[in-house]
Amino acid sequence: MPDDPQRRFEQDRALDARLDAPGREGLTGTARSDVYAPTRDPDDVTVAPDGRPMGEQPQWRQDFPIDWPQDQYVARRDLAKFLVLTSGAFVAGQAWIAAQHLVRARRAPPRVRVASLAEVPVGTAKMFRYPGDHDACLLLRPDADTLVAFSQACTHLSCAVVPDFAGGTLVCPCHHGYFELRTGRNIAGPPPRPLPRVELELVGDEVYAVGVTARTV
Repeated sequence: MPDDPQRRFEQDRALDARLDAPGREGLTGTARSDVYAPTRDPDDVTVAPDGRPMGEQPQWRQDFPIDWPQDQYVARRDLAKFLVLTSGAFVAGQAWIAAQHLVRARRAPPRVRVASLAEVPVGTAKMFRYPGDHDACLLLRPDADTLVAFSQACTHLSCAVVPDFAGGTLVCPCHHGYFELRTGRNIAGPPPRPLPRVELELVGDEVYAVGVTARTV
């Protein structure tokens, strides 16, 4: 029988019904679309610890197989999920810290009585706590017309500073840091910034603390 091109073309099409599909354009294969049997990925093959075939394993091991390749392999999607969750937790934590900072910044500082003028003679200091019960501060009276107050925690490592009225300084005995007595400015040693200033209000003979100003210079 003479070679019939049309008949040969129809036979070729019968080998693979999808031969002329748009996705097969440019391909020359003529195998049937169902001849490629699915193969298992090596990472999906279950291997028992003793290496014997699964059919020879006890029933409990068949019910709970161990995939050694999968157990030792971290999928990219799992890594991406871990990174996303970790990043999300980090962002949430930073947002919470920022929110707490804003709340504290907007909260009006308490107005607390510190002492009367009679309790702080010239050339003496009085310790008090402000704004919280764990925040030690010093009220200082270097002369009859001056009252200043600062946090007692050194800005280096939070050791308690002590006043030296003769030298006009506040001294940190832990690491020999020095601050000006009247301004709280750091002048020597390791302290990196001035002491936080406690804002005062004088009502008659009564001294009140009304706020705290943290300074960098």
